[in-house]
Amino acid sequence: MKFNRLKKVLLTAFLFTNVIYAQDFSLGQAKGLFFSLGIGPKLPIGDFSAKNGLGIGLDLTLSYADNRILPVFLYTKLGYQHFPASNDLPKISDYSSFYTNVFLILPGVRFYFAPVIKDEIIIMPIVEAGLSFGIFNNTHIFKNDSNRNNYDETLTKFGFHVSGGFSMFLLETTISYYYFPNNHSLSLDLRIQIPIFAKI
Repeated sequence: MKFNRLKKVLLTAFLFTNVIYAQDFSLGQAKGLFFSLGIGPKLPIGDFSAKNGLGIGLDLTLSYADNRILPVFLYTKLGYQHFPASNDLPKISDYSSFYTNVFLILPGVRFYFAPVIKDEIIIMPIVEAGLSFGIFNNTHIFKNDSNRNNYDETLTKFGFHVSGGFSMFLLETTISYYYFPNNHSLSLDLRIQIPIFAKI
């Protein structure tokens, strides 16, 4: 019963987006394609925090669902994250600066749970999980008296990501954990979701 109610909520969201964009629709198979933009702080943890401090990042997500797989959405994210040097790094090392830029490709699945609030607004818990591919560009800048040359290094890594949060469908907030070998991080994101196509 809860599963059927949840499907009705998501189908209603599809219908709502059709009305907004004045698209023609007919009852039948529901399909939706959605674009979202997320932004938020990124916190390196473990070995990643030895040189890097609190960062910032954004992601662009394309999501798809239809009534055969609801309440599951399939998605692919493209992400960018920037991590500056930690505040203590220049004090305890030869570094004058250090920063990491990360470019991400994140395919995965998102699951919507039954609404916890459904009176004036609908709020649904969500979880996400998927694989991760990351390109890490590290820039090493040393003090003038260190007798060391500055250099860049680029590393490619595979890992995974998991997220949890709450959704009002067009507005979502999530906490995410990213795992890469020697590069673990947490992220708090606010995401705006825009329907590209929705049909019932």
